Amino acid sequence: MSEVHYFKVAKELGISEKQVKATSELLDEGATVPFISRYRKEVTGSLDEVAVAAIRDRVTQLRELDKRKEAILKSLEEQQKLTPELQAKVVGAETMAVLEDIYLPYKPKRRTKATIAREKGLEPLAELIFAQEKIDLETIASGYIDEAKEVATVEDALAGARDIIAEWINENAEARAAMRTLFMEKGVFKSKVIPGKEEAGQKYKDYFDWEEPIKTAPSHRVLAMRRGEKELFLMLDSCPEEELAIALLEKHFIKAGNAAANQVNIAIKDSYKRLLKPSMETEVRLATKKKADEEAIKVFAENLRQLLLSAPLGERSVMAIDPGFRTGCKTVCLDAQGKLLKNETIYPNEPQKQVRESAALVKHMVEKYGVQAIAIGNGTASRETEQFVRGLGLPSHIAIVMVNESGASIYSASDVAREEFPDHDLTVRGAVSIGRRLMDPLAELVKIDAKSIGVGQYQHDVDQSQLKNSLDDVVMSCVNAVGVEVNTASKQLLTYVSGLGPQLAQNIIEYRNQNGPFKDRAAIKNVPRLGDKAFEQAAGFLRIRNAANPLDSSAVHPERYEIVSKMAKDLGCTIADLVKDDTLREKINIKQYVTAEVGLPTLEDILSELSKPGRDPREAFEAFEFAEGVNHMEDLKVGMKLPGIVTNITNFGAFVDIGVHQDGLVHMSHLADRYVSNANDIVQVQQKVEVTVVEVDIARKRIALSMKSDPFAEKPKREEGARPQAQRREQTKQTSAVADGDLATKLAMLKNKFK
Repeated sequence: MSEVHYFKVAKELGISEKQVKATSELLDEGATVPFISRYRKEVTGSLDEVAVAAIRDRVTQLRELDKRKEAILKSLEEQQKLTPELQAKVVGAETMAVLEDIYLPYKPKRRTKATIAREKGLEPLAELIFAQEKIDLETIASGYIDEAKEVATVEDALAGARDIIAEWINENAEARAAMRTLFMEKGVFKSKVIPGKEEAGQKYKDYFDWEEPIKTAPSHRVLAMRRGEKELFLMLDSCPEEELAIALLEKHFIKAGNAAANQVNIAIKDSYKRLLKPSMETEVRLATKKKADEEAIKVFAENLRQLLLSAPLGERSVMAIDPGFRTGCKTVCLDAQGKLLKNETIYPNEPQKQVRESAALVKHMVEKYGVQAIAIGNGTASRETEQFVRGLGLPSHIAIVMVNESGASIYSASDVAREEFPDHDLTVRGAVSIGRRLMDPLAELVKIDAKSIGVGQYQHDVDQSQLKNSLDDVVMSCVNAVGVEVNTASKQLLTYVSGLGPQLAQNIIEYRNQNGPFKDRAAIKNVPRLGDKAFEQAAGFLRIRNAANPLDSSAVHPERYEIVSKMAKDLGCTIADLVKDDTLREKINIKQYVTAEVGLPTLEDILSELSKPGRDPREAFEAFEFAEGVNHMEDLKVGMKLPGIVTNITNFGAFVDIGVHQDGLVHMSHLADRYVSNANDIVQVQQKVEVTVVEVDIARKRIALSMKSDPFAEKPKREEGARPQAQRREQTKQTSAVADGDLATKLAMLKNKFK
């Protein structure tokens, strides 16, 4: 990659060229983002994962731009149209849009109206007109009449010349750049319902007569309007006022006030309506879609990170219940490592209502398998089942926890589940997944396609490749941040360890099954096809609990074991002593261990790791209970204050589970007493919150909640710049009527004001 690109990326990210170059080279060598940010701090200048990933993504974009430049230069050379000036323009293009504008006049195209006009010999006439000098236009144009070429009249000749001029205008790079800016700065999204689709498209009712500026439209509304259009409920326009666009082109191309200029003006209007407007609208739609995708994916990724890093219960024996009515509640017992010990079906709810039998069976299983916690899925019959379990009088030390089961059904029907439990049906697999989610959310959720977990917005509308890459980054980041116990981890969890992947993960599982648990990290090198590079990338993130060397269960990389051994030797103790004794670690002067390769950042990490080897960065688990007696939407009353758990965060607010089988929405304007621009500044997924019920719409299954101290002090305001067209027209109508002295309208406005 060129030094120019290093400079460009460095300037954009606010870091040094040296950092960009070093990081880029590590990535090219096959190093992963987690490995670079954790174990190559001296090389990168301590760049974190966000910065490393940003360098990777921007470098990839610039390389794609370079590839396109090479292809365009080759095409121009083959056409024998490549001049030094044109080559300089192509090489100097900084964006794909600018590059394509430069290439547009030379791009092979289908037969156009301008092509046909050129075939009729009208290009010289177009050049004369476009020059806009004072000429006898009709006389000159008559010289191009040729019935054999289907130019029968002066108007035919002028029309053909205008077609050529229209294409020149459309292909003018400066004009396109100016038009692109106009569309983005002054363009307006206008959506209207397709006549006859009002009833079927009720979920898009807010957009039946809607407009707002393109540059301020939030991602969730852009995606909603596009989806409504795709599903044939809405018509969507995304342009500036036509007068503004025509005026811009006239300013750019009109040079005189004569007959020739009048012809150019006609060509301008034709070019805009027929060529430029469709082209620019397509670009705007792509640009706004890309921006909306990026914002939606960012929200999804952050939600996923919070969910994956939510507090684990840890290694405890668990009973898991997948609740139901008619088919009963599938109940399983798992040991502290998540192994299935027993499965039964109980029927404590309607219609069977076998409360006594179900209670006896649950108590027996709790006692026999030493159950320390009970996980209940939050789906159908969850609150009824929870009420049943809480009424059994079980020992107080047994935590009873409601677990979000989103995606459990996806897992239970997957190849992964069939491989794990070939002799059990979907219901047993689903219950096991619920229990394991309580024990370790990260280890269980990596088995499911992240899109199925239910923590995004419009995830099926965004660029699927970009979404997958982003979510894979998040999963890899979380897995490596926590670390993986190599002797118990599933194939799916190992797959996300830095440097591994599906095949090496499978090889580790097979080696473990054939040879028993790994005794130390060095033994991992014996896994087939796991070479030195893969070991280098993965070793620091793999843990071996109770290994002879305490460092094998820590995040200290094997390449730095020698330094820790020297620290212990200098203090006359063992590595185990260093781990146990704070006073010994306090005596270490890390500056004396600095080398050409190992600097203070790595040494500080090592010292920190010795204090808590293999520490889990996730928070400690805390049990949570929903409000008693509030089990259904019908139980809700406006003004109720209820405990809840944040299940999803979007650009317009946060969804909260309050235990009534329907999440409520805390709109952005109700997240706090102060103004909030980002919901993640206030709440996180899985956070426990207290909310107030503001509105309940049972028919539409909508619950409005608030986290304000006084949620009824004022109503949420609609975002500025966005409002229905009908509202704008009515306001204009009322204002005009008042000016004309319409007393009835004045009274109506006063009533509205003081409602």
